[in-house]
Amino acid sequence: MSAFHEEIDVDRSPGEVWAYLSDPSHLPEWQKSAVSVEQLDDSPFGLGPRVRITRHVGRRDVPLTMRVTEFEPPRSWSMRGTDGPVRGKVHGEVTPLPDGRTRVTMDLDFEGHGLGRVLVPLVVRPQVRRELPENERLLKERLEHTAG
Repeated sequence: MSAFHEEIDVDRSPGEVWAYLSDPSHLPEWQKSAVSVEQLDDSPFGLGPRVRITRHVGRRDVPLTMRVTEFEPPRSWSMRGTDGPVRGKVHGEVTPLPDGRTRVTMDLDFEGHGLGRVLVPLVVRPQVRRELPENERLLKERLEHTAG
């Protein structure tokens, strides 16, 4: 069970939704805390590559490295943090709906290591809880009005 489970329905085809979500360079467009994203490997984005996501957490910009642990186009993906005191775990799914729209499902949780054991419940989860509704709104807006 993840700490956060979110679902949104968007008025776009599953292919368009997958194309947008499977390109990590789009994260800063719809995640308020994402400052920048850099792929660390030369291979095409898919299973295995690492990305460095710089996030604004509390009062600091923190670089976090994540590895793609599942990549099943055009349906699902997972990523897991590999360094730092706070390591995110995210799983996403793209599901076609009968009316031509698409459901995006995301599960998100965090592991604390060292100081991160204190930061996760006191800083990270509260920030994510505040940020998620805006992220969902931004994702829906980007997908319905600018993707494709």
